[in-house]
Order: sequence, then C-alpha cells, then structure tokens
Amino acid sequence: MEQKSKLPVAMRDIIIVVAGVAIVWLGLRLAFDTNNPFYVVSSRSMVPTLEVNDVLVVRDGGSWDTLRVGDIIVFDRPDGEDRVIVHRVAEIGENSAGERVIRTKGDANPASIPGTDYPIREENYIGKVVYVMPGAGVITKIISPPVNYIIIAIILVILFFSKWGRKGKGDAPQPPSSGTSTGQPPSA
Repeated sequence: MEQKSKLPVAMRDIIIVVAGVAIVWLGLRLAFDTNNPFYVVSSRSMVPTLEVNDVLVVRDGGSWDTLRVGDIIVFDRPDGEDRVIVHRVAEIGENSAGERVIRTKGDANPASIPGTDYPIREENYIGKVVYVMPGAGVITKIISPPVNYIIIAIILVILFFSKWGRKGKGDAPQPPSSGTSTGQPPSA
C-alpha cells in the first residue's frame, strides 16, 4: 500500500496557526479600536506609575473627546511624529481654530516638554491606557529578532516533523468486523 505524503497535513497546520494568530490580532484591534493595542514602556519618564518594560493595553474607541486631566495616554510625538510617547494629560484646552489640544507631562519629568508633550491634537492621539501588565515587556526583549525567528522556525519544524513522523498512525484500515449482519457479536 502506498503511503500518502504528510506535507499537505503539515502545510494545513501551519496555515491554521497563521490564520489563528491573524484572527486573534484582528480581534484585538477591533476590541480595542486601535491599530496596535499593546505598547511597551521604554523610558523612565512615568516612574513610579509606569516602569520600563511594563506592557500597556491601549484603547481608542472615540476616547479623544472624553479624555480628562490625569488620564494616561499614548500619542505620536507632535514635533516630527518620530516617537510614540506615554504621558499623563496635564491640561486640556483649545487652539485658535477651536480644536481640542492637550498638554501632557511625564510623572517623573519636572515640566512638560515643548514639541513632545504639547500641542497634542487628535491626529497625534493613539489611545488611552486602560490596563498595565507590570514587567511583561521583558518577554518582548527576550524574543526580539533574531531569537523570535529562531523560535518560530523551531515551532514550524516540530509541527512538520510531528505530523510527518507519525507515518500514518491512526490511518491504517481497520480489520473487518467478525460480527453478524445484525451487529451482534459472534457466538462461541
């Protein structure tokens, strides 16, 4: 009897894993109404409230209009938009065009920094911090490139060989039943 190749089974498993990750990621994006609901704190500007390597869960969901002084927000730096900043809302006002403008400040900073902490406009706003996972960002450092690629490759190899190495276990045809056509066991 010719054995079928297990490559299609391994490919199916890989596709299922990739699809599962994509569905979870899209689900999180929809649930938190932001492109990226997770951020890792990388500076000490919010100590003692937030420490380096804390993971922040961020939600937008139209929260720009309901922000209050004291909320911790994530935003693109207004001067150049080259960095993502996490600071506390210190003041809410309006500019000459009547647009809402926010000034923030890091808890550990002596004052707000022009071009970094203000003027924050809605187009700079990413979302409001809704949950903090203390220290969880260490994991992202451990599995950053190239380590994450190596881990993914090992998982894929294990999936491939675990399916391919079974050599059809469970696929063997079952011997015909020796019972009668009524489904009763044979009499001795």
